[in-house]
Amino acid sequence: MIPLPPLGPNRPLKLPKTVERTLSSGLTVLAVRREAVPLVELRLRVPFARANLARAAVLSNTLFSGTSEFSTVALAAELQRIGGGLTAGADPDRLLVSGSALVTGLDRLLELLAGVLADAAYPAGEVATERTRLADRIRVARSQPAHLARVALLKRIYDKHPYAVQTPGPEQVLAVRPAALRELHAQRIHPAGATLVLVGDLDPEAAVDAAERALGLWDGGGTLVELPPAPALATGPLTVVDRPGSVQSSMRLALPAVPRTDPDHAVLQLANLIFGGYFSSRWVENIREDKGYTYGPHSMIEHNVAGSSLTVSAEVSTEVTAPALLETYYELGRIASLPPEEEELTQARQYALGTLQLGMSTQAGIAGLVSTYAGFGLRLDYLADHAASLAKASREDVAEAGARYLAPAKAVAVILGDADRISGPLSALTPLTRVPCEAA
Repeated sequence: MIPLPPLGPNRPLKLPKTVERTLSSGLTVLAVRREAVPLVELRLRVPFARANLARAAVLSNTLFSGTSEFSTVALAAELQRIGGGLTAGADPDRLLVSGSALVTGLDRLLELLAGVLADAAYPAGEVATERTRLADRIRVARSQPAHLARVALLKRIYDKHPYAVQTPGPEQVLAVRPAALRELHAQRIHPAGATLVLVGDLDPEAAVDAAERALGLWDGGGTLVELPPAPALATGPLTVVDRPGSVQSSMRLALPAVPRTDPDHAVLQLANLIFGGYFSSRWVENIREDKGYTYGPHSMIEHNVAGSSLTVSAEVSTEVTAPALLETYYELGRIASLPPEEEELTQARQYALGTLQLGMSTQAGIAGLVSTYAGFGLRLDYLADHAASLAKASREDVAEAGARYLAPAKAVAVILGDADRISGPLSALTPLTRVPCEAA
C-alpha cells in the first residue's frame, strides 16, 4: 500500500475585496467580486427576532407567492428568464432571502426582489397550501427522535428565553391567515439593520449602485427588535425524556461557548475539534470506531445573536446508553484535564484552516460567510484574524480552553429514549430527572 503523502503547508488566506455602502434607508449593501462562473449570489438578511413562530414560518414559505403585478407562476417565470431563483427561510434571529442569477440579470433580480419586499401579496390560496404543507412537515418532525431531543435540549438550555421554542405547533401554523402575514411583513420586513450581500463575477461598485437603484427607496417602517442575552447554562440533573418503546436513545449535551469575537474562540474551536468536532476526533474514535456505540457522533459550536453554546449529539442503541454517556464524560474529562498531543493539535489546526479555505472557494460559500458574519457585526477581514489565532494556538492554550469550557461538570445533558430501560443504568452515573416526552 502506498502511504499517503504528508500534509502540505497551510496556504495564506486570500480575502477578496469588499465594497460596502449603507443606503439612506438603513440597508447595508456588501458586494464582493469572485470570478469563476458568470453568476451572482444574493443573500438578504433581515433581523427577525421575537417574530411569531407560526407566522414567520408561513411568511418565509409564501414570501415569493406573488405581488399585485405578478402571480406566483409569473414571478417564477421572470426569475427563470435571468437564470435565477429566490427562496426565503426564517430562524429565531433572521429572515434570510437566498438566490442567484446570471450576472447579466442582476438588475432584474434586484427589481423583482424589491417588488416582493414592497408588495408581497400572500394570496389566500397559496397561503392555505403552504401552511398545510408546513403543518404536515412539523407533524412528521414531531415523530422523529432527533427533533424531539433537540426540542428538549433547547428547553433545558434556554428555559424562558425566546430561543427555548423554535418550532411552532401544526395547529398554530394552520391558524395563520394572509392578513396576519401582511401585518407581520409591514411590521418587520424593513431595511433598518438589514444586510444585502452580492457575490459574483461582477464589478462591486456597479453592483452596489444597482442595489441602490432598486432598493434605495425601500421603506418597510416598523421597529428593530432585539433579543435579551441568552442565559448562562444552569447545570443540574440529567434530563431523561421518556419515549416508551424506543430502540435507541438520542443523547444531547450542551456546554458553554463564546462568540466569534471572544479571544478564546479559536482555541475553543480547536479543543472541540480534538474532542468530537470532526471524524478524526477522540470521541468519534472512542464510541464509533472502537466501541461501535453509534454511527455519527458530532459536537459543534452554535452561534446565535444572543449567545453561543457547544452542543454534543449522538444516537445510540438503548442497551448502550449509559456506557455511551460514560465514554462521553470520559472524553470531555480528558480534553479538560490533559493537553492534546502535538500531532492531534496539528491535525485539528489543519482541518480548521482548510475548512476556512473551502468556505471561500465558491461564490455561494463567500456569500454565506459574508451574510453570516454581517449578522454579528463582522466582515470578511475577521477571517484573517481568526486564521492567525488558529495558527498560533499552543497545546497549553487548547488545554486551558478545554478546562474552561469542556469540563464534564459544566455540561447540561438530555437523553431521549425508553426511560424504563435506560434510567437505572444512567442513575448509577449521575443524578437524573425523568419527564414525559410531551412535557420535554
